[in-house]
Amino acid sequence: MDKMIKKKKWPPRKILSGAGILFIVFLFVYALFFRDNRSKLNVARDKITIATVIKGPFKEFVPQTGTVVPINTVYLDAVEGGRVAEKYIEEGAMVKKGDKILKLENTSLLMDIMYREAELFQQINNLRTTRLSMERNRLELRGQILELDYQIKEQERQKKRYDDLWKKKLISQEEYEKVRDKYDYTSSKKQLTLESQEKDSLFRKLQIEQLENSVSRMQQNLEIVKGKQENLTLRAPISGHLTSLNAEIGESKTRGERLGQIDILNGFKIRVGVDEFYIARIEKGQKGEFDFSGKTYHIIVYKIYPEVIDGRFQVDMHFEGEEPAGLRRGQTVHVKIDLSDLSEEILLARGGFYQKTGGQWVYVVDKSGNFAVKHPIKINRHNSQYYTISEGLQVGDKVIVSSYENFGDVDMLLLK
Repeated sequence: MDKMIKKKKWPPRKILSGAGILFIVFLFVYALFFRDNRSKLNVARDKITIATVIKGPFKEFVPQTGTVVPINTVYLDAVEGGRVAEKYIEEGAMVKKGDKILKLENTSLLMDIMYREAELFQQINNLRTTRLSMERNRLELRGQILELDYQIKEQERQKKRYDDLWKKKLISQEEYEKVRDKYDYTSSKKQLTLESQEKDSLFRKLQIEQLENSVSRMQQNLEIVKGKQENLTLRAPISGHLTSLNAEIGESKTRGERLGQIDILNGFKIRVGVDEFYIARIEKGQKGEFDFSGKTYHIIVYKIYPEVIDGRFQVDMHFEGEEPAGLRRGQTVHVKIDLSDLSEEILLARGGFYQKTGGQWVYVVDKSGNFAVKHPIKINRHNSQYYTISEGLQVGDKVIVSSYENFGDVDMLLLK
């Protein structure tokens, strides 16, 4: 008798198939939700630089190169143009105020002086001639007045006699009127002569005043031109060191051309060329410092030259307190100009990473030290040593600060 075999509900083949399907689903879910999909890159630990985030004092400053220059410099410019005729002193010499340095020749200026002198002499002669003419006219008018006075006296006496005779009817009316009219005519003529003398005197006086003023102006102009001739001889305006003299015998110089300079050796200042990026942040009174012979010296911004040349502007900085011994004109020093006061900040050392990230993110090393991950940060300020961090990092974090150029844009660096 045959025995009925009962079919198994979960045969092994079916179990294996189900397990396989479940395993595939598990792998899919794991890959989708739990697997680390971040891009990775293996990096040799000895090829990178790691810095620790710290909290410490921070001062924002701009490092620049300064040049030692005399605290006072007087420039020598050609007041008048001309040809260099003679040099009395060579550059590099010490000069005293008033010493002759060089002499220029200017033929045109010399001819102008001679012409003005001739004009002045001519005007002086005109003034002298006018004065002589005025004196001659005065004497002639005085003689005419004397003659008229004499005639009036005679005619007055004759008129009185004729008055008596006319009253006694001893002369005719015609004779009487003839004597009377002659007297009146002479008197009127005298009055007219006096008025003419007065007007002529006023005219001559005004003419002389005008000539005198003209002569005075010509003399002043001549003095000015002669002063220009004096300016052809360049003299030292102060005592000091003739640092430069740009002139050779026979060379032509134009008015206003720079001929040299004299330095007053009673102190020095630092002239610093600053990048135009900082032109709005540099003000008079800002402080700075530099190291010289193992000692730090403090300086302060005294003068700002706003003109920008080749992307830089100049500032003069004077010493605050002691001036270093042994400074020489033309020496270069590395200056730090303060842009902020000292404050406590979270600091990250500067490095090449900034060129790649722009300060937006960094690779932070895990506590295990085996890998580093990309992390967003925010940088506020910086100086030549540190960046100040306002967000994204804590004190003690270790950050890769060397260049990121070879890392591409991976999310994780595996440190080997």
